[in-house]
Amino acid sequence: MKTIRIPSVQALGAAAKEFLQAIGDHRIIAFYAPMGAGKTTFITAVCKALGVREDSVSSPTFAIVNEYRTASGEPLYHFDFYRIERPEEALDIGLYDYLDSGALCLIEWPENIGPLLGEEALKVNITVEPDGSRTLRFAAGL
Repeated sequence: MKTIRIPSVQALGAAAKEFLQAIGDHRIIAFYAPMGAGKTTFITAVCKALGVREDSVSSPTFAIVNEYRTASGEPLYHFDFYRIERPEEALDIGLYDYLDSGALCLIEWPENIGPLLGEEALKVNITVEPDGSRTLRFAAGL
């Protein structure tokens, strides 16, 4: 299991770069954390590190999925399954087309799509520490 500590908002950029180096070839990244733990904030930092314009990144809570382009022109998909009530609803948006695309897929609230995610997803747990810092713990198949 890998761990990245994020002591402050100012450290997000460095943490995002470290995270991108650590994920290797993983293309499906599932972020597990309670409301307000910083999932969207960290994903925004990851997108920025990949050259996505920061002002184009937003939580896809209502759209369910947003597509961005990295500096190299590659697609990147940002999912928010908070409003999904049944895993089958994710199939209605063509979930597997996105996951099978080879593009980086960053997923908030993956627990709401349950078994549809698959074993290849890199599972990231974000913990809010008592001092307000965040700790990311991640490994495949957790």
